[in-house]
Amino acid sequence: MGQSVSSAKLTTRRDCNHSQRSYSKSAVLISPMKTEEAEVIDELSDFISDLPDECLACVFQSLTPADRKRCSLVCRRWLRIEGQSRHRLSLNAQSDLHPLIPSIFSRFDAVTKLALKCDRRSVGIGDEALASISERCRNLTRLKLRACRDLTDAGMLAFAKNCRGLKKLSCGSCTFGAKGMNAVLDNCPALEELSVKRLRGIIDGAAAEPIGPGLAAASLKTICLKELYNGQCFGPLIIGARNLRSLKLFRCSGDWDKLFPLIMDQVTSIIEIHMERIQVSDVGLEAISNSLNLEILHLVKTPVCTNAGLGAVAEKCKLLRKLHIDGWKANRIGDHGLIAVAKSCSNLQELVLIGVNPTKLSLEMLASNCQNLERLALCGSDTVGDAEICCIALKCIALKKLCIKSCPISDHGMEALASGCPNLVKVKVKKCRGVTPEGADWLRANRGSLSVNLDMGEHLDVTANDGVVQDNGDGIPPVVAGQIGAPGIASSSTARSTSFKLSGILGGRSFMACTLRRLASSNGSSRS
Repeated sequence: MGQSVSSAKLTTRRDCNHSQRSYSKSAVLISPMKTEEAEVIDELSDFISDLPDECLACVFQSLTPADRKRCSLVCRRWLRIEGQSRHRLSLNAQSDLHPLIPSIFSRFDAVTKLALKCDRRSVGIGDEALASISERCRNLTRLKLRACRDLTDAGMLAFAKNCRGLKKLSCGSCTFGAKGMNAVLDNCPALEELSVKRLRGIIDGAAAEPIGPGLAAASLKTICLKELYNGQCFGPLIIGARNLRSLKLFRCSGDWDKLFPLIMDQVTSIIEIHMERIQVSDVGLEAISNSLNLEILHLVKTPVCTNAGLGAVAEKCKLLRKLHIDGWKANRIGDHGLIAVAKSCSNLQELVLIGVNPTKLSLEMLASNCQNLERLALCGSDTVGDAEICCIALKCIALKKLCIKSCPISDHGMEALASGCPNLVKVKVKKCRGVTPEGADWLRANRGSLSVNLDMGEHLDVTANDGVVQDNGDGIPPVVAGQIGAPGIASSSTARSTSFKLSGILGGRSFMACTLRRLASSNGSSRS
């Protein structure tokens, strides 16, 4: 009581340049505890100041977007390094972005991956803004455009002339047309991936201008077309892409039976084909069967395709590793087609059957002949019961993941998995009324190493990426946006691998605090 403790203000350095360090201390009397804290913080600042810019940049690249923004506020040096080490940026592409472009890209001058997204109810950036961005980002390799409805063919031409090193373009809900797309294909010879969704500027009908092939055709490896009124105007591009590896077509109108023979006659390097809700029949599948290097085939809701078309593919495409079929309850693909797959495709590793009704006959042959089958999903099948599950348990030796949804199985089928499938690590059961929680608990108790996930369909919803992974066909990985200092503008870093996200040290706001406490404790122990 009665004692007064003076407080001292520690000088904070805003410039961490090694040659301008200041070790001045306050002359005011302070307590011994605060003196020790001041020395520890001062020494820690010295350690961080000694880090080269390259090392500090590596640290920033391992942080979450929120932590990166906090670090950029520490000092001018950290602000500069954080901006120069950011390669991925996502911006809210509203019209008020235009006057801010010079200041944004003077700070983030090393951006190679850019996403421009606009709300559908807002006015987006125009041609001048895109041209201004391209002049400041000539090293851009990836561009993602979402709902930028004010961009025209002229803006895409200006962009393409400045960013000739572009490797990946993804555009969705934009209104430029075939001329803008051809401008990119003619001026970006390094383009490897093209993803187009709902491109409203493409004219439907006979007057539609063909797209491609252009200079980019020689380098293109992936083409993804989604929800296009006239996706077949991309035919010249697909046919001219001699090195194409992956072709994905989602809900694109037109008769694709006429185009597939031309494609397969010219493009022999395709290993992956996705078809979802497009007009294709066995004629198209027979043409696809000439792609002898095919490894991945998705037939999703193509009700005209039958066992004959699947059999033609299986007979020639012996390298098939992944097969996804959504029969849409049409019952045109069943045992006969699957038996053909079992006879010819011994390398099959992943099989997904949705709305298909296989029986024990085809499942037994698949299990016996496809010894490398590791992932199996059976969904919405009226014929997959306990007998079929017992067959899988007995025959599928290599199986690691099994997903069963809306099938008439019971606890007896689950019991068979307790002793079968020696390599099984995960079982997911959803909306199978005959399987009870007691049956799932019994399986867990009798096979402790097995992960059993039971969803009765009442509360939880199992995500599609659990169990058997399905590609979404999107252009580039999702970007998490965050504020970067200007109102209404967002930025982000790429989603990092979980190996970089160390809990406690690199998680959330505790990163700097944990680091300081750890270094302080080690410094204190060394002194003692």
